[in-house]
Amino acid sequence: MRYDDQMKNRVKRIEGQLRGILRMMEEGKDCRDVITQLSATRAAMDRAIGVIVSTNLVDCVKEAQENGRDTEQLVVEAVNLLVKSR
Repeated sequence: MRYDDQMKNRVKRIEGQLRGILRMMEEGKDCRDVITQLSATRAAMDRAIGVIVSTNLVDCVKEAQENGRDTEQLVVEAVNLLVKSR
């Protein structure tokens, strides 16, 4: 799979969020603020996973259809990846 710049930028933003959280911890910030930022980061990671899985699924389904293969198993695998990521 090819990862486009938009996907990479999502991960870079998450990386920045994590660095910010670590800085907050080192500065002794209130735990509610740290948890809020951790929750936001987790949500961003979930969205990134969804984008990667869905993009990959679209590409795999197109390729399978072009080669006359069944696509049902690809969809099952994509759903399993999403479930596993939670």
